[in-house]
Amino acid sequence: MFDILYNHADFVAINKHPGVSVHKDDGDTMLIHEVEEYLGESKLYLVHRLDKMTSGILLLAKSSEAASKLAKLFADRNISKFYLAIGAKKPKKKQGLVMGDMERSRRSSWKLLNSMNNPAITQFFSMAGENGQRLFLCKPHTGKTHQIRVALNSVGSAIIGDPIYNSGQNEDRGYLHAYATLFEYEGEVVSLVCPPRLQAEVGKHWLSSSMTKALEEWNEPWSLNWPKIKMNNSIKSA
Repeated sequence: MFDILYNHADFVAINKHPGVSVHKDDGDTMLIHEVEEYLGESKLYLVHRLDKMTSGILLLAKSSEAASKLAKLFADRNISKFYLAIGAKKPKKKQGLVMGDMERSRRSSWKLLNSMNNPAITQFFSMAGENGQRLFLCKPHTGKTHQIRVALNSVGSAIIGDPIYNSGQNEDRGYLHAYATLFEYEGEVVSLVCPPRLQAEVGKHWLSSSMTKALEEWNEPWSLNWPKIKMNNSIKSA
């Protein structure tokens, strides 16, 4: 269900396994309660979320004060997050920026709009994967629901195993993973990297030779040459 990555006095970072829900209303065992029992903590606080299909880094605060501090870092976009994904085919562009408002579409899906009132903002690099697939390193600058899943679908490379945006496949999981994070907390720089090969339910496509190459090239994703994003004042304050 999870692995402990980093146990700080004020928070814990776990590697959430794929297929595990962090939401109360899914009818599943609450992940947060399992972590509390494992660590002997009376109460942990969820400060951000990952979709059920998404594995990787999830931060849980150990107090309401720590939760407020971490939540502010997320709200002020002072936490850099990086995700790995495997897309079904070559995208319309190999790297770049996907930006636009998002709105609910059919059933549980979302769609990207051309408007920029309160846009989802995602940068990405990519490289060739196995059998026509594409490997992505994504840097979301906002935290919208399904943001990366919608962004990659919009460039023509829906994530393999995604039950909503790439349904009809017989894959062992949805291939989206919260890979790395970098932030400053109380004067301490916290940098975490969680390769998607740590847990037993790893997913066969993460083990390819092309992914090995990608992990070597993207081992410190915050150090890559991410282009500056030009945004107007209304977007910056959104």
